[in-house]
Amino acid sequence: MFRVISLFSIVLSFVVPASVSAAEKPKQLLLISFDGAHDNALWAKSREIAARNGAHFTYFLSCTFLMNQDAKKAYQAPHQKRGRSNVGFAQSDDEIRLRLGNIWHAHLEGHDIGSHACGHFDGREWSQADWSHEFATFHVTLTNAWKSVDLQAPDGWRELVDHGIKGFRAPYLSTSEGDGLIAAEKAAGFGYDASLVTKGPALPVDRDGIVGFGLPLIPEGPQHRPVIGMDYNLFVRHSMGVENKTNSAAFEERAYDAFKAAFDKQYDGERIPLQLGFHFVEMNGGAYWRALDRLVSDVCHRQDVACVSYSEAIPLIAARKTQQASGL
Repeated sequence: MFRVISLFSIVLSFVVPASVSAAEKPKQLLLISFDGAHDNALWAKSREIAARNGAHFTYFLSCTFLMNQDAKKAYQAPHQKRGRSNVGFAQSDDEIRLRLGNIWHAHLEGHDIGSHACGHFDGREWSQADWSHEFATFHVTLTNAWKSVDLQAPDGWRELVDHGIKGFRAPYLSTSEGDGLIAAEKAAGFGYDASLVTKGPALPVDRDGIVGFGLPLIPEGPQHRPVIGMDYNLFVRHSMGVENKTNSAAFEERAYDAFKAAFDKQYDGERIPLQLGFHFVEMNGGAYWRALDRLVSDVCHRQDVACVSYSEAIPLIAARKTQQASGL
């Protein structure tokens, strides 16, 4: 399984006083992440957006998308029938081969590969043992992924699988009550969890040795009602979760306005990191991906902005606290 990465054993709080001038403020961090990480066309699209804008993203991978039909028959999530997944499986070995190439090249490009477990089940009632079972399946699946489609894994793949997958996001942002998930994450060697929801952009918290990040509620729409900063939640609000391409442009504008306002509030204020989440599905005609592309293109080139992965954000946040404590 994974090793615990020492950089996560740090204090994670910092505050930028309102009186600090813009020149003295730390960089504004923007953390963009994707759940599922399956559609190969969207792998290519997201990597192109990042490369064009000097950004690093975080990809929370569902491991059933690396399972072919033989592996599908063997997969059994906790309390589920064998061969069942809420998000399906890979459709062919060629699809897996292309996906593995995208994952590997994204890693080489500096993006963060994280875990979204495997079959996308709600783990609210899972025990530590249940989570550990799913994490073990994730690890074994990635370890054997290249061999399963008759390819030789590239040098460094095993190092990535064993030591480079540092974060986890729970499907549905649903975590088990008590400390079962946290204990399983620690045993598996994860250093951070990105499953929380916060009232607004917030600093990460220490959850018994696991760095806890949360997607924020952000104001959206004519009434500025709060919504989780994630494409699916906008999809549900805008069209009740039913695909509506007719109003795609209007939905894009609403999403972009919400993203940009949330960014500007932190950029002009305390510069708390802003987190936004997406899926490898272009909902409402791609409205939310277009809004994402616009935001990243607008802000990531600025010298006082860093569009980074979760793993990159952790030491940056720690460095800010050190600078603040030393009066720099």
